[in-house]
Parts: sequence; structure tokens; C-alpha cells
Amino acid sequence: MPERHPDHDLIQGEWTEKTLVEKLLEPVEKPPPRPWKVVLAVGFVLTLAWLYAIFVTFTKGLGTWGINQPVIWGFDIVHFVWWIGIGHAGTLISAILVLMRQNWRDSLNRITEAMTLFAVLCAATYPLIHMGRAQHFYWVLPYPTHLALWPQYKSPLSWDVLAIFTYLTISTLFLYLGLIPDLAILRERSQGWRKKLYGWLSLGWTGSALHWRRYRAAYVLLAGLATPVVISVHSVVSMDFAYGLVPGWHLTLFPPFFAAGAIYSGFAMALTLIIPLRKWYRLEGVITERHLDWMAKVTLASGLGVAYTYLLEIFIAWYSAEPAEWAQQLWRMTGPYAPYYWAMMLINVVLLQTLWFPRFRRNVAWLFVFSILANVGMWLERFVIVVISLSHDFLPGNFHLYYPTWVDWTLFLGTLGFFLFGLAVLIRLFPPIAVAEMLHLYHKLRKH
Repeated sequence: MPERHPDHDLIQGEWTEKTLVEKLLEPVEKPPPRPWKVVLAVGFVLTLAWLYAIFVTFTKGLGTWGINQPVIWGFDIVHFVWWIGIGHAGTLISAILVLMRQNWRDSLNRITEAMTLFAVLCAATYPLIHMGRAQHFYWVLPYPTHLALWPQYKSPLSWDVLAIFTYLTISTLFLYLGLIPDLAILRERSQGWRKKLYGWLSLGWTGSALHWRRYRAAYVLLAGLATPVVISVHSVVSMDFAYGLVPGWHLTLFPPFFAAGAIYSGFAMALTLIIPLRKWYRLEGVITERHLDWMAKVTLASGLGVAYTYLLEIFIAWYSAEPAEWAQQLWRMTGPYAPYYWAMMLINVVLLQTLWFPRFRRNVAWLFVFSILANVGMWLERFVIVVISLSHDFLPGNFHLYYPTWVDWTLFLGTLGFFLFGLAVLIRLFPPIAVAEMLHLYHKLRKH
């Protein structure tokens, strides 16, 4: 009797190669379900509202936002950091889990890589419109000019530009490289404009041993290059704050704190997307409870790092004996923004502990609810760091509350709409689960 493979339950049910391929290609080849149409329509409307809010910002200026003195970074930077963090799950699943040879990533990598791509695009728009003169965005790039003006490389704001471009490049390459074998499958099964599109994008892929060897080598090479990006990008973003002297920012623990928070929020958003997708397209046989359990465990591990840092922040503010730091901590806990702070602690510290228990991790409804709450909790964390810290600095004469305007809210909701609209279009054109990877896993499991 053959030995049972440790990953035997990653594909559940009775499948043949043909039925597995047909199931995985259903989102592309079959008429879409009604929830997909609703998501597409809502995303499209919100995207139009987003474009209008950007138009208002460009024509009337940043005075349409709620920023003031001293809260010169408002929702714009809150949402920039939030979206960058969400993108981390895709790179983690694509890069680190490839190097660790974890088979459970095969069902998840495509949708999380797509999530990463659109999250980074959403994040990149915020610094662009925050400049005020978006037409001069190229000034932050190191290009030769007759004025000999170069970016200030001692500033983390310059590092942000390089980090975002690097992240966007790696994410796009990872998504496209993984798509090539699937595009070749679709090329052979399609007609008309789809056949031409998939034929052009598949780059002449034939599935030969030579092609697979080069594909595997390139994929592992990209994984090796992308692994440092997972940690470094959000570390660079954290230095936007850690290099400042504002109370609540000037902490050396910010890079690991932001990296842990990025993985936590990224996996939470991945659960938010994967659970409905699994239900709408009846993919329970290939996205099993074990996949969700592993994702919940990673969410728990990274969330514990975030919770530990919250407690460490309080200790550092008290132990440092720095009056402004301790005043900032008390302002967060007892000031006018206290409900936001304690809601963040409730979600990211208290409710997180439910994931220790298997009956919660394997409860799909609770996982979905918790994933949404975790995204809210991480949004509140960014609000606490950016807005609450700036509203209470060293001088009492500078203290000022922040009130976002309709433009601020529309810009945020618009990026959510663009994110959902882009993902809905992508899973209609390309398989949301990597077909070639799943076939490889299927044949591996059949041997046992």
C-alpha cells in the first residue's frame, strides 16, 4: 500500500485531470455568477467617484482635504501605508513559500498576486496626488538634468519611490510569469479575440521540458529576489515615521512592527477575497479548510507580533521618561481619539486570540468576519500612528484635531472600488487559481 502524502488533503474529492482543469477554468469560460456582476458594478461606480475626487483635488487643490497644521499627513498617508501593507501577502505566498516548498500555496498564489498588484497601484496614487503638482512626479526620480537636481537620498521619502517601483515590478513579473503556462492552456481552448490575446501573452509556450526547466529556474530566481522585498518595502515605509521626531514616531522598532503588520493585514485581505471566491465558484475541493487554517495560523503569528509591539510602545513611552512620549501615549488612550485606539486594541489584540483555537480557525464564517475586522483594525492602527501622533506634538499651541472631508472619504472608497473592479476583471480574463501548479500537485498526490 503506497504511503500517504502529507499534503493529501490539499485537493479533496474525486478528480480527473480533465475535470480539474475544467473546474479551475470555470471563472473564465463559464458565465459569471451574480455576485461577480454586483462586485464589478459597485467597483466601477466607486472608481468613477474616485476619478472625480482626484479631478476636484487637481483643480481646487489640497485645501479640499482635511489636512491642517500640524496634521499635514491625513487620510492620504494613512491609506498609502494601509494599501502597501495589504500587498504583502501576495509576495509572501509567491516568494517565501516557494523557497520553502510549501504546496498549500498553489491554490492561493494567483489571487494574492493579483491582490498585491492592485494594492500597490492603489497605494502609489496617494503620494502622487499628495504632491499637489502631480505633473512633476518625475522630479523625485534620479534622472540627469541641466539643473543638476537630485533627490535627497538621506530622506526615507526618496526611498519610498524606489521601494514602490521595485515592489510593483516584482509583483507584475511574478503574476505574469506564473500565468504563462495557463495562458497556453487557454490559447488552445479559446476562439476569436481571446485566442489572439492568450496566444500573444503566452509567448509561444509549448510545455516542453526545456520550457519547464527555464520556467522553474526563473520562478525560483524571482522568488529569491522578491523575498528581501517583502521585508524591506514596509521597513522603508516605516522609516518615513521613525526618522521624524514626532512623539509616537521616533522608535527603532518601527521596521519590524510595520513588516509584521503588513503580513497580518495582507493575509486578512487575502481571506476576505478568497472565502467569497471559494463560495461563489464552488472551489471547496481545491481551496480546502486546511488552506484556510494555514492562512489563519500565519495571520495569528504576524498579529501576535503586532500585539506585542502595541504593548512595547506603552512600555517604552513610560520607561523612557520622556514627557512628550508619555503625553502622546496618554492622548491616544484618553483623548478625543481614544475610541479609535481602543477599537484597534480590541480587534488586533483581543479578538486575534480566537485564532489559537482550531474550531475558530476552521469556522469559515468567523474567519471571514475576523478578516474584515482585522482590515478595519489595521486601518485604525495607521490612523493612530499618522493622525493622532501629529495632532498632539510637543507644543500645546500646536494641538489640533483632524476632520476628513468628503474628498478624503471618496478617495479612499474610490481606491477600494478600483481594487475590486480590477480583481473582478482579472479573474474573468485569467484563472484565479494557477491551473498548471494545481495539475503538478494533482499528479504528485496521485502517486501516493
